[in-house]
Amino acid sequence: MKKIALLSLALVSAASVAQAQSGPRLGIRVGGTLANINGKNRLDVGGNQGDSNFKLGYNAGISYQIPLSSDGFWTLAPELLYNRKGFENSYESKNASSFAGNTDIDPARRANLEKFKYENKRTLAYIELPIPVRINTAPGGSGLYFELGPQVGYMVTSEQRVTKEYKYTSTSNTSDFKDKGPKNTAKEDLQSFDIGALAGVGYQTAGGFSLGVRYTQGIKSMLNDQKAFNQSFTAQVGYLVPWGK
Repeated sequence: MKKIALLSLALVSAASVAQAQSGPRLGIRVGGTLANINGKNRLDVGGNQGDSNFKLGYNAGISYQIPLSSDGFWTLAPELLYNRKGFENSYESKNASSFAGNTDIDPARRANLEKFKYENKRTLAYIELPIPVRINTAPGGSGLYFELGPQVGYMVTSEQRVTKEYKYTSTSNTSDFKDKGPKNTAKEDLQSFDIGALAGVGYQTAGGFSLGVRYTQGIKSMLNDQKAFNQSFTAQVGYLVPWGK
């Protein structure tokens, strides 16, 4: 009798989990973002010399999963995220012949200059709406999944800071100097709205815990008449609970 009762309880629990998996779910997602810009005009955003590098940021928001098939193998998983992206642009010059023509160098500091280092960091904060469709390898949205879909975003803030470092020859009487410029919050040089596409892979448990990685590529230029696009890699953890019918 005791064995029958335990078996019945196990069956009821399994049925409850299956029912929870087959319906809509609401939850949270948080993670890290590794972002950059690409495109032939990326230096018009990142600086007139050097190249743009990946910048570490973070993302956080809510997720809602809606089954698209009765067996749970297809799921629509829209999210609403706050995502800190951006890029870093830097270069170092030791060629004295190029100092005179370098517009990044303060003309008053060119005398006896041996090395010049330029660093530009820009953080772009977006409110994003990814709308991926998931292909699940197990019923109810659990197990390994693959996702693909569009994404739209709105840039809410931009922060930029330029640092210039001057190093002089040992025979010079001039002291080395590091100039950390003021924070610039202007964003008029960039488009406010962003459109992109995403692809990712992850794993979700029957209980609603998930871990996923994703690549996003912008398809709408950040600039008005030139080509420079957002790109990012994200890693996220999440948790979902049954929500709705």
